[in-house]
Amino acid sequence: MLLFSGDNRFIYYNEPGAMHQYALSLGVPEEVIVLDFAGRSTYDTCYRAKEIFGIKEAILVTQYFHLPRALYICHVLGINAFGVPADRREYSTGPWVYWNIRELPATLNALWQVYVTHPLPVLGEPELISFPGDPMNRNEAIAIVREFIKNENLIRHMLAVEGSYALLC
Repeated sequence: MLLFSGDNRFIYYNEPGAMHQYALSLGVPEEVIVLDFAGRSTYDTCYRAKEIFGIKEAILVTQYFHLPRALYICHVLGINAFGVPADRREYSTGPWVYWNIRELPATLNALWQVYVTHPLPVLGEPELISFPGDPMNRNEAIAIVREFIKNENLIRHMLAVEGSYALLC
């Protein structure tokens, strides 16, 4: 299953919708896609993955610069997560410095959230993800994700908006 999570608070900004449309254009079957429109932050995405969608184990696909933070949050919240970076390009010096400096306060905020404030994101009714057929073993799933990324296919291009997430569950 593919859980696409991201922000959708503004009329012209829809991270999960962009990933969904691109996945469909590549022939990914609708029935293996689940959308989470309330993943407004990394913490929200991980929290909702567990509490709303019932995710216990996932392959987290996002940009390299915040993959460690996302994996850490998932682990602290009880999701056994593995990560695969999906950068769409090589970053020039300016953006590389910006995104890496941005990670310092973002990481401090993540630590504050998981250990001190425990904020509740937008919740709602549980939408437990069901798995069609036999679940794929972790090594096969990771190999498939890496192949997609290596060939600049599916996942790499679905992350059309910086900061969005695809969780393969």
